[in-house]
Amino acid sequence: MKEPIYLDYNATTPIHPAVAAAMRPYLEGGFGNPSSSHWFGIQARKAVEEARSSVARLIGAASEEIVFTSGGSEADNYAIKGAALALRDAGRGRHVVATAVEHPAVLEVLAWLETQGFRTTLLPVDSHGFVDPAEFEKALSSDTILLSVMHANNEVGTIEPVRELADMARRAGVLVHSDAAQSVGKIPVNVDELGVDLLTIAGHKLYAPKGVGALYIRTGVRLAKLIHGASHERGLRAGTENVLEIVGLGAAAELAARELPERGRQARELRDLLWRLLSEALPEIRLNGHPERRLPNTLSVAFPGLEADTLLSELEGVAASAGAACHADSVELSSVLKAMGVPLEYAMGTVRFSTGAFLSRAEVEDAAAQVIAAVRRLRPAAGVVPEAAAAGGEIKLTHFTHGLGCACKLRPQALERLLRGLPPVTDPRVLVGTETSDDAAVYRIDEKLGIVQTVDFFTPIVDDPYHFGAIAAANALSDIYAMGGTPLFALNIVGFPTSRLPLTVLEEILRGAADKAAEAGVPIVGGHSIDDTEPKFGMAVTGRIDPARIYTNARARPGDRLVLTKPLGLGVLSTAMKRGLASAESVAAAIAVMERLNRSAAGLLGRFDVGAVTDVTGFGLMGHLREMSRGSRVDMRLFASRVPMLAQARSLAASGMVSGGSRDNEELVADLADWEAGLSDLTRILLCDAQTSGGLLVSIAPGDAEAYVAALRAADCPEAAVIGECLASGEGRIAVETLDNLNN
Repeated sequence: MKEPIYLDYNATTPIHPAVAAAMRPYLEGGFGNPSSSHWFGIQARKAVEEARSSVARLIGAASEEIVFTSGGSEADNYAIKGAALALRDAGRGRHVVATAVEHPAVLEVLAWLETQGFRTTLLPVDSHGFVDPAEFEKALSSDTILLSVMHANNEVGTIEPVRELADMARRAGVLVHSDAAQSVGKIPVNVDELGVDLLTIAGHKLYAPKGVGALYIRTGVRLAKLIHGASHERGLRAGTENVLEIVGLGAAAELAARELPERGRQARELRDLLWRLLSEALPEIRLNGHPERRLPNTLSVAFPGLEADTLLSELEGVAASAGAACHADSVELSSVLKAMGVPLEYAMGTVRFSTGAFLSRAEVEDAAAQVIAAVRRLRPAAGVVPEAAAAGGEIKLTHFTHGLGCACKLRPQALERLLRGLPPVTDPRVLVGTETSDDAAVYRIDEKLGIVQTVDFFTPIVDDPYHFGAIAAANALSDIYAMGGTPLFALNIVGFPTSRLPLTVLEEILRGAADKAAEAGVPIVGGHSIDDTEPKFGMAVTGRIDPARIYTNARARPGDRLVLTKPLGLGVLSTAMKRGLASAESVAAAIAVMERLNRSAAGLLGRFDVGAVTDVTGFGLMGHLREMSRGSRVDMRLFASRVPMLAQARSLAASGMVSGGSRDNEELVADLADWEAGLSDLTRILLCDAQTSGGLLVSIAPGDAEAYVAALRAADCPEAAVIGECLASGEGRIAVETLDNLNN
């Protein structure tokens, strides 16, 4: 497969070959500890000090003013916390000022300072992201001790008036820190010309490795230590120096000093070429950031009417970022675009392109053509039907959506508020309606017959179209099974991007759904379709039900046991699958679980004394358990150690493969969940993991629980387990404990 064209140099840069060559001797040898007094240590110390001198020369500092760190974030933390704590302890004040467009490595530090009794002020910016020095003058007070202002913005590239702000600060006796992570190596940076006291450098932004950075500390400035230990880095930062990467940073600094004019010229030419090609073909787009006072390599483009994540998913041949790279998974607007007042229509469609040293003119032209074609596919001109994506070859459906399955539902908090505002159902024939949180409704025909109906659809949860159709069908049918009904027929619901995918893909989705419906004994008798920007599929299912034997999620009883019929982790595996990080075995296992009908689990319920039933989908186990406990007015206890999990789910969640929907679920249950103090954050998020076509959650009489589980395991639910118990009547609180203390 051909590598995508890399247009994300603001996120990180590749290690320059000359930097790698300088590092290699310290990877293969040169292992001495710089603090050791023998020959090996002395060689390492020489390498560190040579690198320190190179970094200092690049920014016009003295070598003794450079402290090596683990990267830009640590340097920001050390500068701001160190200065604020030292000045507070000296009785100078507690007021810190920064701009509203700072990197999270600065903003999060300010938030922490507020918990320590400091007062902070964020300066507004104009529509270009530019700070007005007059705003700083207005913010100054007698207890102002520190100003932190980035040199150049990481998202839109705007270069701030650091010198003017620094002059004002110096007259007021205020220290100045500047996060120059994005500017060092791209434009000239001189600490004396800027007038700053502290300056942050990040190695991986200037062709050095990740995990190394530096903080410039002007002579005479005192900082409180953050890392305590031995007297490394002249007693300012404990920890044996990372010789290998420090050498890399030094080599990168030397290269930058030599190549800076040429780098700037090349980056600007390629950036401007990209903008010209895009703006000529797509005149509706707009530029974010200052048109002149910005980094030579940075191009923030707003594509109105599109979502950046959807556009980037379409661009498999181009690597770029939706806003700041560290927020690439978020659909929320960046704080930078908010502060600039970028209209929502433009902000949601903003993509950051950034050029760099290893990019060619031909690649930029190719990338522009790909972007233009993608925009036209996603937003075809009136009356024009673009050519659909060519058939043939592997199509990964999850690359055509920014959401995943049930995790792309509306936020549960917003949905609850919406539903509370709907008029109540007064028809006496409606046996189950909006008064519960069940996913299906029941309408009584006569004393012996009721109609149960549901509708469910979502975006691709797996890459293969056939399996997506089968999973969506199984998910929709599950709502009927969970109510105790028997499905009779179904209707397809289709949203399909004919401008992006060939109709053969839809054909496979429908085939997968038809095969799963046939397995359930259900005919698909019709449906409805619309042209959409991303693929969506689901079904409306109608079934029959005995009005005297309806299961809802609001009838759990004190003393009942809680049984889960399928393992958790489907949301984690789907997220990892989209990013290509899940093993083939784990993917196959997750697909098998999601395609498994809940028919057997539901069919066995009639043999036992059952209280409440629901299926576990987008709100996760904890979200659906909350619906059950609150609806039943019964307090419950869940044993985390008993909850079945898919293999690899825990390790993938630990590596960050967690959907935004799962985090919303954790927030949703905060009002009723009592988490045991020793329960890990990882376990909490797994219990809230957004599922698609998950298992049934059943409250069942204590004497029947083990028998039901045994019957499930003998059928097609080998992972089924008793996971908790219902306690006394109450407001529906859920105690989540690690150990198994199930009452016998």
